[in-house]
Order: sequence, then C-alpha cells, then structure tokens
Amino acid sequence: MVLPVRFVLMRPRNAENLGAAARALKNCGLSDWAWVTPEVEDLGPAHRLAVHAEDVLGGAKRPDTLDAAVSDCVWVVGTSSRKVEGKRRLSPRAVGEELVARAKQGPVALVFGDERSGLTNAEVERCHDLSAVPTAPEQPSINLAQAVLLYAYEVRMAALADSAPPPGPLPLAATDAELARVEATLETLLTTGGFLVDAQPGRTAVRDLIAPLRRSRLTRNEARLWLAALHTVRKHFPQEGRPPEDDT
Repeated sequence: MVLPVRFVLMRPRNAENLGAAARALKNCGLSDWAWVTPEVEDLGPAHRLAVHAEDVLGGAKRPDTLDAAVSDCVWVVGTSSRKVEGKRRLSPRAVGEELVARAKQGPVALVFGDERSGLTNAEVERCHDLSAVPTAPEQPSINLAQAVLLYAYEVRMAALADSAPPPGPLPLAATDAELARVEATLETLLTTGGFLVDAQPGRTAVRDLIAPLRRSRLTRNEARLWLAALHTVRKHFPQEGRPPEDDT
C-alpha cells in the first residue's frame, strides 16, 4: 500500500515522539512525512524508539514552512479541536476515509501541531479542514506520537477497505412462502409428537421457535435443508400417527 498521504509535524520538540511516530507510520504502511522547523537536536532517543523504522525516521523531509510542506497537496487537514467557520471538523475515521479517497487525485496532508501549544491560528487557517479526537474532557490532550498512530491507523483501515475485492453474489434468500412451509411442517410434527397441545399457546410456541430462523435470514438452500430434515424426522413416526405429507 503506497499512498500519497503526508504527515506534517510542526515544530516537534521531543525526540522520543519522533521515533515513536516513525514506528507508528511504518506499522501502518506509511512513510511520507515532514518535520517543519523541528526543535530537536539529538535524535539518539528517536532512533531507540524507531524500532525497525529507522528508514522512515531518516526519510523525513525538513521544509522550512508549512506552505512548503503542503504546496503540492490537494487537501490539507489540521488536527485541532478549534471550531472555525467555513472549515469542517471531522472525526479521525472520516478523515482517514477522505484522505484515501482524495489521494487518488494527488498528495494529501495531515498537519499536527507541536507538543506544547498545537497549531497556531495562522496554521489552522492554512488548512482546508480540521479534525479532532473525541477524547474524554478529563484528559483532552493526546501525545503527538499517539495522535500519529491513531490517524495512521484510520488511513490504513480506509485503504484496506478501499482495495478489498468486491463481494461475490449473495446466495438467494428464502422466500416468505418457503419459510411458511418450514413453519407449517414444524408445527405439524410438534403437534403429532405431543409437544403442542393447546392450539393458541401452541401457535405462540411455533412462532417463538421459528423466529430465530426468520431473524437469521435463511438462504433458499438452508430452508430446503430444514424441510428435508423435518420430512426425514416425519418418516420415523409410526404409520398411524404420522403427520400428513406437505405437498405444497
């Protein structure tokens, strides 16, 4: 899965977050990311956390501005809980699905603010739409690497769904008439066998017994199998007590 989905990190401050984010991206089959004016000098801790993702860590672009990071993108989404008129505020799942859809037209970007203060007002304004994780109010903020993993996962799930082969034709469903035959045959057998005694409670019992079959949406073949099984049971009744054949 190679998608032109770019993760842009504005002014990242923590080397551990960069390492964990690199691993998260590789976990999800992504590798296009950029650090805009990073405030990290020692990447040693990042390498320690970028387990099996050193290539992603080393492949990060380093543009000087957000404009440079997203200049070739057809859609840019900023991660912010702010509500801004004229910008949609999408869930991570909706963002993942739309990123995958729009990536067919060109590169797309997801922009994350720094660990301390998030995106600036100007950066939020630069984004086309916004997205926020609906966290609990007791702890609303998410670690940068966690946020990268969460959005990368949604992108991957959307991409997998988008690339899945179309489902094959569904088997024919049992018709109402076929289910009615199963119900009638079952009622006849249970009456002959002595399970159903009183007519009205008996009908209620039959409806309760047949209800799971109706809920399960039996296929035509399954309904026929039920009828065949019930007719086989019928043959084991003594001749004089045998219920009549269902000739419908």
